This record gives sequence, C-alpha cells and structure tokens, in this order.
Amino acid sequence: MADIKFSEDTLALANKIIARYPEGKQKSALLPLLHLAQAEFDGWLSPATMQYVASLLQIQEVEVYEVASFYSMFNLKPVGKCLIEVCRTSSCWLRGANEIIEHLENKLGIKEGQTTPDGMFTLKTVECLGSCGTAPMMQIGAQYHENLSYEKVDGILDSCKAEGSRKTYLDKVVVDKY
Repeated sequence: MADIKFSEDTLALANKIIARYPEGKQKSALLPLLHLAQAEFDGWLSPATMQYVASLLQIQEVEVYEVASFYSMFNLKPVGKCLIEVCRTSSCWLRGANEIIEHLENKLGIKEGQTTPDGMFTLKTVECLGSCGTAPMMQIGAQYHENLSYEKVDGILDSCKAEGSRKTYLDKVVVDKY
C-alpha cells in the first residue's frame, strides 16, 4: 500500500469530501472517494487501492470491497483507457443494442468483458443507463452516446483512439462540487 497515495490535489479534495460528514460517519464519503480513486489509479480499484481508501475513512477493508463489488460503475480488474458500457436492457435491446454490441466486438476484435491488446478499449454490457428515449446508447466515461448506428459508433471509436486519454466518470465534472 506504500505506493498507493492520492496526489496532493486529490487528497485535499478527498479530505474536503470526508469533512462534510460528522465524526464517526465518514463512511458516507465512500462512493465519491471510490470514484476519485478509480479515476486516479488507472480506471480500476486494486486491493491496495481499496485498502488505501479504507485507511482514509478509518473503516474496515471489507466495507470498501462490499461497496466496490456491488456497483457496476466500479471496476475490480484493469480496464482499457476507454471503458465502453453498452446498455442492454429493454429499450436499447428493442432498438438494436445487441447488433451494436456485435459490431463493437467485430470492430475491436474482442468479446464483451475483454480489453483490446493495446489497452485502449474494454467492452462491457450494463443494465439501464436511463436514456431509453434515445436508445440504443452507450457510455464512455462521463459521456453518453445515444441513437447509435454503426457509423456513429465507428466515429466515436476513432475519436477516442485519436485522443488516446483515459475516460472516467469524473470527466468534465466540476469535481470541487462533487
């Protein structure tokens, strides 16, 4: 755990978030701290990262693991720089999500749950992302991509590849207000 530490700025933000809660209730800051940790430590929560978060909150490691393993937004194994989360529930399914998933698998040369050899993309299917009126849709980091077609998906992939940066749920979020 010695080499797992937030940057100075992230630690200051984490402490600000923790301070919002009364003494003894710092566990309430767990979700935002897990988002910060995942964004800072390569898009996933390693056991050492979860141990570090537990130490910051003065809670048991298992309490962190219980939460991190419950929510699909947290990754417990390494993922690509762009985690593609495709909604597969009713509205998206009826409007072609399965075909979009198949197209992504063919285009990227991976199956759902896998990462491309270059570490750029991971493909994941998820439950409802709450954009039923614009189905099919997918999320990459904080960005929703809706009314998907094969051409639109190809353009999104090209854009992500050209950017080359890691996408997180905190992208374009005013983190100070988190």
